[in-house]
Amino acid sequence: MFSATLFKIGPFNICFWNLIFLAIIFLIAAILRRVVHKLLKKYAKSANINIQGRRLTWLKLISQSVYLLAIYVGVLSFKFNNKDITFGDFLDFKLIDLKSFQLDFYDILVIVSVFYGARILVNLVRLYLGRKFRNSESHDLATEYVYMQVTRYVIYVFSILLCFQILNIDLTLLLTGSAALLVGVGLGLQDVFKDMFGGIVLLFEGNIRIGDIVEISSIGNNGDKEGIIAKIVKINVRTTEIQTRDGNMLIIPNTKLTQEQIANWSHGSELSRFKIDISVDYGSDMELVQRLLKQAALAHPKVKSTHPVSVILNNFGDSGLEIQLVFWADQSWDISIYKSEIRFEIDRLFREHKIMIPYPKRSVIIDKN
Repeated sequence: MFSATLFKIGPFNICFWNLIFLAIIFLIAAILRRVVHKLLKKYAKSANINIQGRRLTWLKLISQSVYLLAIYVGVLSFKFNNKDITFGDFLDFKLIDLKSFQLDFYDILVIVSVFYGARILVNLVRLYLGRKFRNSESHDLATEYVYMQVTRYVIYVFSILLCFQILNIDLTLLLTGSAALLVGVGLGLQDVFKDMFGGIVLLFEGNIRIGDIVEISSIGNNGDKEGIIAKIVKINVRTTEIQTRDGNMLIIPNTKLTQEQIANWSHGSELSRFKIDISVDYGSDMELVQRLLKQAALAHPKVKSTHPVSVILNNFGDSGLEIQLVFWADQSWDISIYKSEIRFEIDRLFREHKIMIPYPKRSVIIDKN
């Protein structure tokens, strides 16, 4: 009963026992892979970066090899009720047998091996680049990332071309025969291609790199332009991953960074001029107000005392004198927190010296007539 053929996989007749053996084999493979992942987490906590990187890479390769070994053992388990069929017969079985195209299990195994070899090569290149850059005095993670991404793209493109060659697919005939289709696809996916070229520009140009703090303009709910302060986390082929100060991860198209005006806080001067707007009542002692505002700014450790702190009278407003406190500080991820701390100090000093911050006043006249 359990040995009766249920269906066929290539030349093999598959019965109930074969399915049981496959389930046991892949269950063991899954357990082994979980053990490897625990080792990965254990070595990830190691303080030795060089040893950690080497071990992580080899452990990843081992974990990826577990299922390949499971597939091989699973195919061998088919001999339980197919004693006259060898593994070579399985590889030579034709899945597709046409005049212009043939595909057997051997071709599939070679293609899988090519991509697996490409993955191994990518990991080995990552080890080499990591060792080379970390031994350099001018170690730059952003530059290392660019080299790694470009290398990954080149390796996988050559792997795809090699697979076409293994399958005896003529790319010239394929591209010529599908020229009209490619034109239509190109028109429909022109935005995607723009983003892909934008990703190449970002990787090679280097104006925006991993770890940079940038200010990206966006449209708010009321239609006004707002600036999003974000950190560049990862640059992919078509999209870029950024992290906002709220801790949210956003995925934006690369053209957002290449075709729009972006303020890169990580480039150029490390200092930037920041402003805090405030109002005081008419009739306030402006010399005292000016002194208190400068005192509040200079009391903050992130404000540069080597650069001038200015107090500017912007306008005579409807409710009071509109003043602007201008100071220099590091282009920090937490500048909004620094501004808040300065505002708290301003409020404390104003309360201490009886400086009033005005609020809109309205007079209501009731005509009894």
